[in-house]
Amino acid sequence: MDRNMLIAIILSIAILIGYQYYTMQTAPPPPPKKEQAETKETVKEPIAKPQPQINVPIADKNIKAEERDIIVENNLYSAVFSTRGGTIKSITLKKYTDKNGKQITLKGDNTIPPLSLGFDEKFQLGTVIFKTTGTNIKLGESLPSATLIFEYISAEISIIRTYSFIYDAYSFTLQDDIKGLNPYWITIGKDFGIYEKEDSVHYGPVLLKNADRLEFTYADLAKNGAKSYNQGLKWIAQEDKYFFASIVPKTPIVDSKVWSIDGTALIALKMPESSNNYLIYVGPKEYERLEKYDVGLEHIVDFGIFSILAIPLLWIMNIFYGVFHNYGVAIIFLTIITRIPFIPIINKGMTSMKKVQEIQPKMTEIREKYKKDPKRMNEELMALYKKNKVNPFGGCLPILLQIPVFFALFKILSISIELRGAPFILWITDLSVRDPYYILPIIMGATMVLQQKMTPSTMDPKQQKLMMLLPIVFTFLFLTFPSGLVLYWLVNNILGIAQQFYMNKKAAKAAAA
Repeated sequence: MDRNMLIAIILSIAILIGYQYYTMQTAPPPPPKKEQAETKETVKEPIAKPQPQINVPIADKNIKAEERDIIVENNLYSAVFSTRGGTIKSITLKKYTDKNGKQITLKGDNTIPPLSLGFDEKFQLGTVIFKTTGTNIKLGESLPSATLIFEYISAEISIIRTYSFIYDAYSFTLQDDIKGLNPYWITIGKDFGIYEKEDSVHYGPVLLKNADRLEFTYADLAKNGAKSYNQGLKWIAQEDKYFFASIVPKTPIVDSKVWSIDGTALIALKMPESSNNYLIYVGPKEYERLEKYDVGLEHIVDFGIFSILAIPLLWIMNIFYGVFHNYGVAIIFLTIITRIPFIPIINKGMTSMKKVQEIQPKMTEIREKYKKDPKRMNEELMALYKKNKVNPFGGCLPILLQIPVFFALFKILSISIELRGAPFILWITDLSVRDPYYILPIIMGATMVLQQKMTPSTMDPKQQKLMMLLPIVFTFLFLTFPSGLVLYWLVNNILGIAQQFYMNKKAAKAAAA
């Protein structure tokens, strides 16, 4: 039984760690020389008109104005828009800073700026100069909303881009009134919305099709070719661990496409010639904020296969934060709350292990007596278990039942932006990164040793020595884990020690009686 428990623990942690490392991105290979074939969900598309030729980017003879930047600012961000393509240059997030304390800026790329337009995947209109009468905008209580209009008109094409902004939101809307382009393309741009690649399990393009989140990497696209989706598409985005930029089409699309280009991955929408509306979001992955849009943007936060547990646990953690204003304290109370439902099951498991320990001599005797008759040996062991009312798997059950909760909490504490830069006490200034002095992992390892010594065991000496290696292995594993996750495991160990102490004391009283 103890051996099975050990195997269950090791396999669970191995799967968890292995999955994390497997999904980490590696350096992308060089782009293929030959164009890859597209894989596409085919639909009947409207016959496109012959597209006009456009002089790009300098020789736009219809518009003589030079490029001009316009700043749009509210309480959450400061965005720089440009007359070059009627696009975005960058968005600075006021409430989020990097390791040096500087505000985080999500930047576009000059070759294909964010929200560029084009009659094909070259996005030719992303480099022409648009006209505008707009000036810098600063939103506040006295100016809760505003619009910014860009216009491009030639002999063949008419484009009017109307951006609408509101106070206290990372999102804004875009209405494109298009004539002379049927269909046309609009893209998020190169790496827009991506800030931290190194720490991200996934970075790059992602989309939501019906209820399925589909993510892509440059390496996969370069190897297997472009992919297209035109049915059930809810939004497209570029993401990293904590931030993203997305386009949510509010009018019907023709197609969407994700492909590799110039050493990176690009994602875009194909739209009909019409008046098309979009919701644009550029900012942090704040789950509760995204959920309020009611367009599925909250699915950008990938809680994995145990999301049904992770989402309510995140909600509970945020409630505790609202009370204590410290995410470290919130994690402690969250650990206590998640432990409570398992107390009766863990107690039964501990009682079962104690009973197994008591009948261990008889079990050894049966194994020795019937070692040449495995069938008879199993029958005698089961009869012994039944006579003494022992469940041989009772000690494993509590651990197995807690594994989904652990996986859910692992995801929450690993990817939730709420913990990014969140301090706890003294030297723990950021719960989303490792303990700089490894104090929490070492204390956690010590609590595992203490808990092991307190737990009844039926192992032989060799197995006991193997079990004593487990705290050392866990300590080394947790050295690089986020401090928030180590704190959870430490508190869980302390609660386990307290429960084991109570059960041992209870068993001692029963034995004395």
